[in-house]
Amino acid sequence: MDKQLVEHVVTQVLDEMRLRPIPLGISNRHIHLSQQDYDRLFPEMPVTEKKALLQPGQFAAEQTVTLAGPKGQIKNVRLLGPLRGRSQVEISRTDARTLGIPAPLRMSGNLSGTPGVKLISPWAEIELESGVIVAQRHIHMSPLDALVLRVSHGDAVSVAIEGSGRRTLFDDVAVRVSPDMRLEMHIDTDEANASGADDPNAFARLVKHL
Repeated sequence: MDKQLVEHVVTQVLDEMRLRPIPLGISNRHIHLSQQDYDRLFPEMPVTEKKALLQPGQFAAEQTVTLAGPKGQIKNVRLLGPLRGRSQVEISRTDARTLGIPAPLRMSGNLSGTPGVKLISPWAEIELESGVIVAQRHIHMSPLDALVLRVSHGDAVSVAIEGSGRRTLFDDVAVRVSPDMRLEMHIDTDEANASGADDPNAFARLVKHL
């Protein structure tokens, strides 16, 4: 086969792959716990998996807690596993107003200077001194996905939410690349409600690199 023809075919295939839909994950409020905090809230109780998540090794647990802030409480906030080195609470802007907590917009794990919250289980209460954030919208992907989409870890991209009849463009979407990740965009419930992403026909599409 002619070399130019091969290059043309490969280019077409890659262009089509770049336009393929990106699966959407709507991230409801949830918590990640350290082993120490988990043991205090759920003494002598193993973490019980309720549902596997798309990202390999991650799952929603049966265990839930109540968040208590200066202005209110939110019950049945689910634990996501596996356990981490440091506890973290991810909520939406609406949740932050309900609790009365000035949660900053941050990437997961960037907890310096963040506010705390009280966690309540049926067995104990603990006061986190920090760790409450509103998670920045982001896309998980493998190195191969990143190569095809021509992006790198830490990039910021624009993504369109389409298919629901309420096309919405999100800027400043963080790219997170790891061999252990699968292609999936994560937005919170406020962003999902605004864009119609909870529609079963909705999907994300990368539109430009910022």
